[in-house]
Amino acid sequence: MSTPKRVLVTGGAGFIGANLCRRLLDSPEIGEVRVIDDLSSGDRNNLSGLDVTFFEGSILDPEILQAAVESCDSIVHLAAVPSVPRSIKDPVRSHEANATGTLRVLEAARSNEGAHVILASSSSVYGANPTLPKSEDLMCQPMSPYAVSKLAAEQYAMAYAQCYDLPVLPFRFFNVYGPLQAAGHAYAAVIPAFIDAALAGRPIPVHGDGSQTRDFTFVDTVTAVLQDAIIRQVTSGPVNLAFGTRTNLVEVISLLGTALDSKLKVENSPNRLGDVPHSQAANHLLRDLFPNIQPVNFATGLRQTVQWFQECEISS
Repeated sequence: MSTPKRVLVTGGAGFIGANLCRRLLDSPEIGEVRVIDDLSSGDRNNLSGLDVTFFEGSILDPEILQAAVESCDSIVHLAAVPSVPRSIKDPVRSHEANATGTLRVLEAARSNEGAHVILASSSSVYGANPTLPKSEDLMCQPMSPYAVSKLAAEQYAMAYAQCYDLPVLPFRFFNVYGPLQAAGHAYAAVIPAFIDAALAGRPIPVHGDGSQTRDFTFVDTVTAVLQDAIIRQVTSGPVNLAFGTRTNLVEVISLLGTALDSKLKVENSPNRLGDVPHSQAANHLLRDLFPNIQPVNFATGLRQTVQWFQECEISS
C-alpha cells in the first residue's frame, strides 16, 4: 500500500477549495490536507470542523508559501483573484495574484523535490474565439485581463514541465457552481447571484437578454476529478474540466423557478464588458484521462445548491 499523500490546497478556504478539502479528508489515500489562504475572498468558516493545517497568508509571500509546500506530494493551486469585471477594474491585481502567484507556486513546487501541481485555469482563455465546442487545441483569444492572467498561469505551468520536468496538470474550469459559493457581492457568479436574488424576492439580474450559454459544472464533479488526479498523479497539457453541456440563462431561471416552485421576475441590464457570449467544452480529453467520473446533471446540482442556500437562510 502506498504512503498517504500530503496535499496543499491554495485558496483552500474558498468555494472550490473548501469543497475539495472535505472530499480529500474522506480519502484514505490522503494523509494530510494543508490550506494556504489570505482570506481576501475565501472564508475561514468554510473550513469549520475540518482537520486541515491552515496557513493564513498570500501565495505571493515566499516564506509562508515555502512553509506550506514543504514535504507536500501534490499542490492543488486554486488561489486567485476571480472575476472578469474585477480584473477590468484592477488588472494589475489580477495579474499579480493569478500569473505571478502561479509562478511563485511553481517555484515552490520545483524547490520541493518537484511536487505535482494541479492548477485552475479558466474557459475564459478561449475568449473571442467563436468555435463551439471549445477544444484544448483552439487558438485562445482572451477578452479580459482575468483571461490573460489565467492563460499566463497555465503556460507558465507548461514551461515548467518542459524546462524542469515538473509534473503539472492545468484544468480549464467552466462555470463551476454549488454549495459554499458566495453571493451578495458585486462580483458574484451567476448561479449564486440568481439564487440569492430569488430567495430575497428580488428580480433576477441578467446582463443582456439571457441568451448567453454556459457549460455549468457542479462542484462535486470538479472535486471528484481533482481527487482522482491527485491520487493517480495525472499530468497533461491544459484540460477542459466540463462535460459539454450548453445551458442558456433563460433556461437557468426556468429551472430555478421550478426548484423554488415560484414564478421569478427578471431585470435585464446591458451586457458586461469582457463577457463571453457562449461557452461549451469539448470533453474528449477529460473523458480519456478520467473515464470513471460521472458528472452531476445541472438540474440535480441546481436543486442541491438551492437547498444549501435555503439551509443557510434558516441557520442565520
